[in-house]
Amino acid sequence: MLIRDLKDPRLRGVSLTGVTMTDDLRRGRVGFSHIEGSVKAAAAVAGFKSAAGFIRRLRYTPELDFEFDPGLERAARIGALLREGRPKL
Repeated sequence: MLIRDLKDPRLRGVSLTGVTMTDDLRRGRVGFSHIEGSVKAAAAVAGFKSAAGFIRRLRYTPELDFEFDPGLERAARIGALLREGRPKL
């Protein structure tokens, strides 16, 4: 719903990577990655914060915090380093 219903252009290229909830389910931390990496992370967080009111209109929706997850970017960098170091056959 977050990615499909939010029309903010700052959220184009965003993929959600995980959610951690508090025990009382009132707050959540949503991890995300961006196809353009950390360069667009601040703009995406601003887009999510701008949509917070829309998201919270749903019944029993927890307050959500959004944080950039550099995992995919890090994995791509490691893959590139491994390919560079691989001996040519």
